[in-house]
Amino acid sequence: MDKLTKGWVHHLRKTARQETAGRGSCPLCEAEIQPDIDSFKAHVRADATRHPSLADDADIEQAFQNVTIHSPLNNQAAASRASEATGSGRSHRKRPTPGHLDLTDRPDANDRLAGAADQPDAGQRGSKKICSPPASVAQQRGSSPPTPGRSRARLSEAVGDFDRGHASKKLGGRQLWNPDDDSHPKQTVARPSQSASLGHPRRPKGHRQSPQHAAPRSVSSDSLSMSEMIRQPETQPISQEQLVAEVKGIYAGLVMIESKCIEYDSSQQAKRLSQEQYHALIALHRSVLHEHHDFFLASQHPSASEALRRLASKYAMPARMWRHGIHSFLELLRHKLPGSLEHMLTFIYIAYSMMTLLFETVPAFEETWIECLGDLGRYRMAIEDDDIRDRETWTGVSRYWYSKASDKSPTTGRLYHHLAILSRPNALQQLYYYAKSLCVPIPFPSARESVMTLFDPLLNSASHQRLEPADAAFVRVHGILFSGKSKEQLEPSMDEFCSLLDGRIGSARSNWLEAGYYVGISLSCSLLGFGAKSNVIMQAIAEPLGEPDASVDESGGAEAEAYAGETFRQALSFAVRTYEIVLRRWGDKNTLSCLHTTMVFLLHLSRYPSAMAYIENEYPWKLTTIMLNYLLQTIGRKPRIDTEAFPGPEKEGEPPYPLPEDYALRGLVYAQDYFPDKWFENERIDESDRYLEPPSKALERQERILWIGRRLASSSKWLTWDEDARLFSVARAYDVVLAGLPDNSPDTSKRGNTRPSQDA
Repeated sequence: MDKLTKGWVHHLRKTARQETAGRGSCPLCEAEIQPDIDSFKAHVRADATRHPSLADDADIEQAFQNVTIHSPLNNQAAASRASEATGSGRSHRKRPTPGHLDLTDRPDANDRLAGAADQPDAGQRGSKKICSPPASVAQQRGSSPPTPGRSRARLSEAVGDFDRGHASKKLGGRQLWNPDDDSHPKQTVARPSQSASLGHPRRPKGHRQSPQHAAPRSVSSDSLSMSEMIRQPETQPISQEQLVAEVKGIYAGLVMIESKCIEYDSSQQAKRLSQEQYHALIALHRSVLHEHHDFFLASQHPSASEALRRLASKYAMPARMWRHGIHSFLELLRHKLPGSLEHMLTFIYIAYSMMTLLFETVPAFEETWIECLGDLGRYRMAIEDDDIRDRETWTGVSRYWYSKASDKSPTTGRLYHHLAILSRPNALQQLYYYAKSLCVPIPFPSARESVMTLFDPLLNSASHQRLEPADAAFVRVHGILFSGKSKEQLEPSMDEFCSLLDGRIGSARSNWLEAGYYVGISLSCSLLGFGAKSNVIMQAIAEPLGEPDASVDESGGAEAEAYAGETFRQALSFAVRTYEIVLRRWGDKNTLSCLHTTMVFLLHLSRYPSAMAYIENEYPWKLTTIMLNYLLQTIGRKPRIDTEAFPGPEKEGEPPYPLPEDYALRGLVYAQDYFPDKWFENERIDESDRYLEPPSKALERQERILWIGRRLASSSKWLTWDEDARLFSVARAYDVVLAGLPDNSPDTSKRGNTRPSQDA
């Protein structure tokens, strides 16, 4: 900085020593004039034909400021500013702040301030040659004085800038202007408008002021605020005809560039591309993205008509932009890896920035932009092989956008398929997402092929080192039921999982809360045949409510089971064995998430007697009543189970706070009628806060399970409710004696989280 300051001082001194010939001439036409702004303005206005490019005072001042450093009257001021810069250490390479030009140390300071008041825009067109404002003006803009750590000025000078007293005032130094200082009236030559606007008399031309009557370095707060005012830009409304013409013109260019993208992307698959060709293709696809952006801005303009706004949807412009502008080119680059890696990275960043811009400026297609951002993050994650941290970062970015998209479209299976890909190596979570992508109202059929990437390694190997043995056996069972492959492994895999599950729940502790609802939802989806239309339960729940299938006997499930296929019977047998193990741990709070998701599935089937008939004779109702009665005794408060109202927040008016498994259930075909309206619209819950497990969550789960049990008992078909004793019991048809369990309720004082003692 010292070297830069000394060089600048040397330049100013050299300029001051130059010959004065030609300094009193017009900087544009060499006419002889006085070297001040008023003479320059008068000269230009006198003969406008000489300078037709100078349209207003701002342009005149701009031209004058560009050459004012060569005026002999300014050499002394320039040297003074240079010496001040040496003392304060301020850099003079900064651009001036608009509306805050410091011209008070020049001979024509008052003229410039007066001109700035008349012309608000003049300050914004200042030359880059003007130095930064001194401390006295800079401090009036800011809120803190200069400190010794950032300036070489003396402490007394810094304090003097904020001292309003008269005793310590230094006439020769920097100080705030006070009206009492103007004890000697000055001659006024300024125009009335200038004098009235700022109230500063102007000295005669060519008069050099003494130090006692120097021009003030700062102006009053009123005049400073007037110089800071910026008028609102004048805008003209655009007509419908102009918008239509604009959209037509943009669309014509867009179609032309889009056709070129389609042609080149399809013709360059087998060719070896040079660096120049890669750059040309990137530039071409960047152009089509910009054309699409212009089209969206014009067609979605606030003044656009409804017909104009519908054009983007009518011609599927978001899908076209993704398909022809981004996806096809990314696939071309992907097939040419690793040679195209750097170019692929470059284009991903270009496309990502364009999508974020559209996400902010074109909210009409917000859901599309969010999904595209997730796709771009997944591409970026997939090509990262060198840095595992970058790969994890982009995995999180992609997961964030897909989760955000699934919140807006919870019934779209494609989004859960994408989340399943990002869930590796968590096999339970992958299975849950793949199953959910097939069991929502808008399933994603391609997931039936993608899920085999999860199943094949487990079907081809009896063990998997990266997975827990219980989790690996659970996923393997579903892989066999789904694909029909390796049927010889089905029974051994079922037995292995059932033998390990109890220990897995006990050892995982609170971690099994998340795994619990993955297990519960996956079992329900397996009973639905993973969304297959041939599944008997899918066919039953597809019927309108109140119209049961006449071919099914509601009194029993013998005939219903005859219609069920072998795969359904195997899935039902596995699910029932798993439910029994989980229900026997009725004192373990880690099982509540699994039980909750299972009870939601049963509640939905209870509204379809033809569907319930397939599982009612197999489901462990007796164990369910024992679990419900235990929750009634240990919940610690009176549960809200006597009304049909969903047990929401305790205090009326509080926003809902869903359970973690609520987000997992959201969108499934059997959970659409479970949650009340606006249950997931609490904007104060961040995505990371959804899976927190405070102690209150356990009470909410217990209350929710009891509420569902009370709804199931209202029909008295499977469960019954004793209002006087306030206890659950099982219907007579399912009242069986189970080995290892008491007849009615568990001994809550001794059981805790252990398995029940043998009591026949």
